[in-house]
Order: sequence, then structure tokens, then C-alpha cells
Amino acid sequence: MTSLTESPMKIMIYTVSALTSALLALTARAEIEIDPDATIHDSPTTLIGVNHIGLSVKNLESTLAFYQSVSGFKLVSRQSFRNSAAADQLFGVDNVAYEIAVLEAPNMLFEFIQFEHNAYTQMRKMPVNGPGMTHTCFQSASNDSGYEKFSDAGAAILSYGNQPIDLGGYGVTYAYGYDPEGNMFEMEQLDSGPLAQIETNLRWIDEGHSMWMTQVALVTHDIERLTNWYSDVMAFRPYRVGDYEGHPRMAEVAGEPYLSLLASWFRMDSHAKTIELWQYRDPITPEPTGKKGVTDFGYTFSIEVGDISAEYDRMTSLGVEFVSEPIDMGEYHQVYAHDIDGNVFALRQWNSPSSQFSVPNLEQ
Repeated sequence: MTSLTESPMKIMIYTVSALTSALLALTARAEIEIDPDATIHDSPTTLIGVNHIGLSVKNLESTLAFYQSVSGFKLVSRQSFRNSAAADQLFGVDNVAYEIAVLEAPNMLFEFIQFEHNAYTQMRKMPVNGPGMTHTCFQSASNDSGYEKFSDAGAAILSYGNQPIDLGGYGVTYAYGYDPEGNMFEMEQLDSGPLAQIETNLRWIDEGHSMWMTQVALVTHDIERLTNWYSDVMAFRPYRVGDYEGHPRMAEVAGEPYLSLLASWFRMDSHAKTIELWQYRDPITPEPTGKKGVTDFGYTFSIEVGDISAEYDRMTSLGVEFVSEPIDMGEYHQVYAHDIDGNVFALRQWNSPSSQFSVPNLEQ
């Protein structure tokens, strides 16, 4: 087991013994609220929140059309790059050439990148039990169901049955599916009660939005290790941990005959945007065989920061492995890194604090 160390700010966030105690206490309960009010705003760093979900794809045109037709997200940028020294540094690839398209959801960006050097690379369907960043989540109102829209658009539904799964009768249904390239995503539908618990949901609907994005989901072979790593690097702690054994409805969502898994959640805004970690015990999550490449097919995510140089130095001192130093990409500075499992994430700082694509403006 990996224990946390003090950050340069001399703040002990969460110890392995504390996490272990919480997980052991779950033998009598499915979930324990460690700190129900904990959010990224507790972090003494300059971390602001999740700015975008990235998806490296083989066919940008068809994948973009699939998601845009279902979500209604606005296309805010589409550009091609080659012969860029800055891009070569950012991705750690010589002579990199790519096309990037950016959709704006009500609360974050969804970025698609097609790299030329992946043209003949074989695609791979993400297993529900990982390892890696297995999915992101699209949330909608039950009376304007994202599940129905994705199904009608031709998504391959992983979950059992022909409708989303009601886990516990609390007005929320769930399902997993695959896009045309085998990337997994979650569909979450909210009845009027849970929908109204977050004021921004109702405002987004009034503004004409029918869908929004809520999470980064990472599946690991060692949840204590990864939870403590993110607690240390982000300098705040998870608000909840969970232990689920043989829950029939969760197994239906995952498309498995039986399910056993552990979970922890970090709240990345004041409401419902999260980084959630999962460890499957049945079917078991295998240990990663290496680091994910920055340009490999599949998901990445970015955390927006207020001072990227300071965060780069702070995280480097904690042992985070970066691909480069922060690179000026015009509208923003960005740098890619790997977490302790080899998942790819980025730090991003918009060069203009008033950018409409900065987290505080996206989450209004």
C-alpha cells in the first residue's frame, strides 16, 4: 500500500489507515460519507475543476456526428495542426499532425482528436472492468431521456434489458453503452425530484439544453493506492467510499451476471461533477501493463488550474510524471501527465481568465 506524504504546503490530506478504516467499516454498509461537503474548493492549490473530457478517435467525422446529434452540444472549434513545435512538445510526438473538434456542454468541454499516425491502429472496446479511464457520463431529465436518444442513434447498449436500470427507487436510472468506436459511456436519467436538487440543471433545461456531462470514471486494480494518490495530488479528500457485493441492479447496469466492487468519489465542483474511482473484484480489474500513450485511442481529462507553473512544480515535487513543461497553445497553456496507474490527464490554464471556456464560466 502507498501512503500519502506531506505536500510542500505541509498539508496531510488523507492517510491510508483512514481510508482502510472507512473501507473496513463498509462491511455493514454499502456506502460511507467520509466528508459529505468535501469539494475541490477545499483544496489550497490553484486547482479549479474539470475543464474537458478528451477523446482520441479514429474517425473524427463520424464520432463527432454521433455525439453531437444526441447531445445537441455546440461545436465551438474545429482545427487542424501540423508542423507545430508546440504540439510536438505537448504530445511528446515528433511531427505530430491532428485535427481537433471541441463541443461545449453546459458545464465542460468535450474534445475529439484524430491523430494521423493512428490511421491504421486497431481500435479496442473498453471492458467495463478496465483498467483505465473507462467512461464519462451524460446526464439528462427522465422525460427527455438521453438513454432513448443514444439508443436511437445506434449506440451499442452494454446494460441488460431494453431500458435504463433503476438502482434503488430514488428517481435515477442508469445504463452503459458504447459509441461506434467502442468507447464506453454512461447514461444517467433524473426524475423531477433529483433533477431539481441542483438548481443549474433546471436552468440549463430552461436555456434549451437537454444533456450535460458529469464525471471522469477511472477503474483501478488498487483503489486505496489510486485514491490516496489523487488525494495527495489534488490536496483534498474524497467525500464518499462504497463497497458493493452482489448488487443485482448494479450488475445489470454493468452487463455482468454478478458484480463485486469498491468505489470512491471526489467532487470536482460544488454539485455533481466528480472523479470516481472503481476497483472490480468480480470480474477482477487487471493491473495495467504500462502507461497509456497521450495520443492513444480513448479518454483523457483535464483539470483547469489558476497557475499552471506553480501546479507543475508542486506536482513534480510529489513525483507526478509530466510529458513536457507547460506549453503555450495560443488560447491556453497545457501539459499532459500520467497518474500512478498510467492514466493520462492534463493541466490547463486559459491565458485569459475571462475566457468563456474557463470552468467558472462554463459552470454558471
